[in-house]
Amino acid sequence: MGFFNRRQAPVDANTATATGTHQEKPGMFSRRQHNATPATHGSPAWNTRPTFGQWIKATALDLITMAAMGAIGLGVYMADPAPSRSFPVNFQDGEIVYPEFAYPMRNEIIPIWAAALMAALIPIAVFLIVQIRVRSFWDVNNATIGLFYSLITAAVFQVFIKWLIGGLRPHFLAVCKPDIPTAGDQHGNGFRQIMYDRSICTGDKKEINDSLESMPSGHTTAGFAGFVFLYLYLNAKLKVFANYHPAMWKLIAIYAPILGACLIGGALTIDEYHNWYDVFAGAVIGTMMAFSSYRMVYASVWDFRFNHIPLLRHSPFVYGAGASSFDGFHDAMFTRKAGWGTHEGSAWGGAPFDAADAPRGTMAQAASGVAGAAHGHH
Repeated sequence: MGFFNRRQAPVDANTATATGTHQEKPGMFSRRQHNATPATHGSPAWNTRPTFGQWIKATALDLITMAAMGAIGLGVYMADPAPSRSFPVNFQDGEIVYPEFAYPMRNEIIPIWAAALMAALIPIAVFLIVQIRVRSFWDVNNATIGLFYSLITAAVFQVFIKWLIGGLRPHFLAVCKPDIPTAGDQHGNGFRQIMYDRSICTGDKKEINDSLESMPSGHTTAGFAGFVFLYLYLNAKLKVFANYHPAMWKLIAIYAPILGACLIGGALTIDEYHNWYDVFAGAVIGTMMAFSSYRMVYASVWDFRFNHIPLLRHSPFVYGAGASSFDGFHDAMFTRKAGWGTHEGSAWGGAPFDAADAPRGTMAQAASGVAGAAHGHH
């Protein structure tokens, strides 16, 4: 049995010969079966690993889009701040107007590259560990692609806000090094002429540019985009919020990534690189992108019956058809408690407004009606 191969239902030899389906012996890296019919969630072709060429063909548009968005994000990140923001320095008696922007500049506790790497590599490592039991190429594919949807989209979203809106970092005045006598000669502007712009700054230009782009926090955006996605993935695979009483360690496991994201954001208030509202804005952006991206690649976010099922790009998933429609994915979760990960049908029902039986009954009635009408015409 291959590491990325789902268990296959037995195929009748006569049926296989008649349909022209070529069955290959399962192996560690078995290829997709050759089948003339399109892949669906119930077809063997969906449950095996494609060739590299097939994978590229299926994901080429996403890869091009990711590269383009990455280039756009990098270009915006490197650009000078767009707004010319006014700020006060001292009152006329010499008192600093906003001491919250007068902190000394310190080294970052967690560099941005480290935050980005953790937000990407830790979830991917967990996806691979889960495959010890799930053994699905498409689960790894959808999880990884969805993770990069979240990280890249969130990154571009936040750099545009930094560039066009921005804000002052807590160490802005230390970096700016304002020349107050020169400012006095210019008389400032605003009420009592205490407002100035960056023209009074004498510090390093690159540091000044960076200190004008505080909001939102890129570290926090990356942390929440990656770790909230991982939280949703673990919830689906462990069935924490499902129809049985799980062990406490599962609750700890799914919230450990959220703790990591909070610590990344919180560290930025300790090293005085961000204000609390910068961190909050980054958390909102990252969380929003994580939820949206997860739902794009899996059948549900919260519905425990379906949230572990990877979605196809060209074939719709049929909700409410029960475990029989998830051929090859009935056990695509890590837990084996309460019937999950087995062929037992009890695990698939029981949610509020449960659709597991109603659609089948409705379809059966409709089919009977059609059959009856057809019989009446003969």
